[in-house]
Amino acid sequence: SIVVNRLHDLLRTALSALAWFCATGVPAFAGDAPTLLALGDSITSGGNGFVCYRQVLVPELRRKKIEVEFIGPKKDAVSAHAGYPGRSTRQLLGISRDVYKRFPADIVLLHSGHNSFSNDQPVPGILRDTEAMIQHFRAVNPRVTVLLAQVIPSGKLPKYGYIQELNRRLFALASRLDQPESRIIPVNQAEGFDWRHDTVQDKVHPNASGAEKMADNWMQALLPLLGAAEVPRTVSEN
Repeated sequence: SIVVNRLHDLLRTALSALAWFCATGVPAFAGDAPTLLALGDSITSGGNGFVCYRQVLVPELRRKKIEVEFIGPKKDAVSAHAGYPGRSTRQLLGISRDVYKRFPADIVLLHSGHNSFSNDQPVPGILRDTEAMIQHFRAVNPRVTVLLAQVIPSGKLPKYGYIQELNRRLFALASRLDQPESRIIPVNQAEGFDWRHDTVQDKVHPNASGAEKMADNWMQALLPLLGAAEVPRTVSEN
C-alpha cells in the first residue's frame, strides 16, 4: 500500500542518517546548535499560492525542542534560507559558491532539479552540477553533511518527464559521494508524493499535504543526526 511503502522509505532514510551514530556512538553534532542551510529554488523559498516545507519543518523542530539554527542570505517569517525561485541546478551552482562561503552550514538541505526541460536531456548536467556543489561545500567545510533530495514529481509534462530518471541517479550519486566524515544522505522526496493530490493548480508546487510530506522526509533524515531519532509520525495522504 502507499502508506506501507512510504513508511518503508522513511525508515531507509532514517537508517542512512543513523549510520553516523552507529559508527561513533554520539550524535553527529554535539554542543552548539547545528546550522542548517535550506538551498534550492521556489520549492525551498516558498511563495504566494503554495505551501513551503519550511513552514512545517521549522515549527515541528521547535515543538520537539530540537535546537538548530537556519541560516542563509534570505529570511522570511519562517526562517532564513537560500531559496531562489526559477533557478536551475546550473544556476544554483553559481549562486551557491558565494552563499556557502558566507553561510558554511553544518547541514545543507538541497532540493534542486526542476526548472529544466526534458527535451534538453538535462539529467547528466544536473548530476554534474550537483556534484560540483557538494565539492564546493566540502572545500569550505570538510565535515559538511548534505541531505540530498530526490526531488518531488510534477504533473507539468512533458517538461518534467526527466525527474524519475534524475531521482534514480541522484540516489546513486549520494551513495558514491558519501564519506564517514562528510555524509551525503539521500532523502527521497518523491516516494509517496502524488502531484495529483500534493501540489497546487500548477502541478509543481506543494500544497499543505505536499509540504507536510516533504517536511516529514527532512525530519526523518535530521533526527538521527541530531541525536533525536523517533518513530515517524503519521502524515496526511490526501
